[in-house]
Amino acid sequence: MESLKAVEAAKEVKQPKLKKAKTKITWKKIKDQKVLILMSLPFVAWLMVFAYTPLFGWIIAFQDYKPQNGFFGSEWVGLKHFIDLFQQPLFYSALKNTLGMGVLGLVFGTLTAIMFALALNEMRFTRFKKLTQTVSYLPHFVSWVVVANIVTQTLSISGIANEVLLSLNLIEAPINFLANPNSFWGIVTGADVWKETGWNAIIYLAAMTSVDQEMYEAAEVDGANRWQKILNITLPAIKPIIVVLMIMNIGNLINIGFEKQMLLGNNIVANKALVIEKYALDYGIGMFRYSFGTAIGIFKSIVSVFLILTFNSIAKKTGQGGLL
Repeated sequence: MESLKAVEAAKEVKQPKLKKAKTKITWKKIKDQKVLILMSLPFVAWLMVFAYTPLFGWIIAFQDYKPQNGFFGSEWVGLKHFIDLFQQPLFYSALKNTLGMGVLGLVFGTLTAIMFALALNEMRFTRFKKLTQTVSYLPHFVSWVVVANIVTQTLSISGIANEVLLSLNLIEAPINFLANPNSFWGIVTGADVWKETGWNAIIYLAAMTSVDQEMYEAAEVDGANRWQKILNITLPAIKPIIVVLMIMNIGNLINIGFEKQMLLGNNIVANKALVIEKYALDYGIGMFRYSFGTAIGIFKSIVSVFLILTFNSIAKKTGQGGLL
């Protein structure tokens, strides 16, 4: 009894918080890591040239830019192009489509990648597992032109999708899926998930292989089945990776590109296929309105940074970890 009381008393004693020791960068450490620093210099130079130097071009969003006049000869107009952007009804339609397809891609892309990684992790036949991994990676390296052609042929009136549905007596007449505006977001999301699931599962699978095997052995001794091991060991172990990738993907909700929408779209579904990048291309650069197109690009960057900082802060406050 006395020992139990001593243990309970020890639990009630508040342990002082230990301060993390700050790592100081010294010349000795720099000399010790000089080889790694030299190896990283080309990548730093590439980043500066192609990522940060082009930011100088943002000034044309505040000008009535004319290529013949250059940066310093163009007239300054302040926030004129931003005001014009937010007064365009078509811009809000493009924003709605972008966020809609972005959220669908984020949710289903993350879920399918995690489930596929879990399935691979549970496979016991090594050769079949390696073959499945290799085959699942291949669509990532296929051009969207090829993928769009496969999807178009599959969902056409004479495609395999209609043939299967007709053979099962689920429909009475062929359906033109690509001519239905309400199904366009789902088609784009499905094509994107099929193309990227295998590639996105790599990180989750790598995280699963680092889980301590003794935890699985202990759970098996306690009588846990496969589902219980997944729910209580595997998923909690890869939770930090899931949170970090989710935050990064949330920041890219508005940067979903326009290739798949342009290749899978047509005049019938044009209202559902218009995304911000296509809007910037058609109504900015396509109409020689370079300042207007740059204003759209700045808006996208601001939204992306806001989303990353917001959801990173939420994740940290809820104890889920984060990027920063």
